[in-house]
Amino acid sequence: MSGPSLRRQDAHSSIHEAALNEARDLRSVFQKCLLDGEKEKALHVAEITIEHWESRTLKHADAEEEGLYREMAEESPELLNVVTQLTRDHDLMRRMVNQLKGLLAKGEIDERMLSYMDSLLIIDSIHNDDEMNNLLGHEAS
Repeated sequence: MSGPSLRRQDAHSSIHEAALNEARDLRSVFQKCLLDGEKEKALHVAEITIEHWESRTLKHADAEEEGLYREMAEESPELLNVVTQLTRDHDLMRRMVNQLKGLLAKGEIDERMLSYMDSLLIIDSIHNDDEMNNLLGHEAS
């Protein structure tokens, strides 16, 4: 069973916004390190960024999939397509984080990482809107 804050649109939205803002900040710090030629610092920031996505956004995604999404689809079968789309977003984010980890493992700290970070931010932002409007917004109707 999902926790009550996952079902409350305002609380759930706050969780998403906090994680997304932190990810944006980390991306900006990483970009500054690259521009300043601070490769060691960029490496450290990349590690923190990956840990952030794994521990904040993707852990939250796991909780959503294991509880909220399953419950919502059982209660309202018409939401199955929405749940499938939201789960796909999570899968894409997991794949991108794994790509970041691969670049990090090879020591390839460069602009490609920025592209993955930007893509994560875009997908997560769209995902959050879709979740609020198409899943949790459904509960209010």
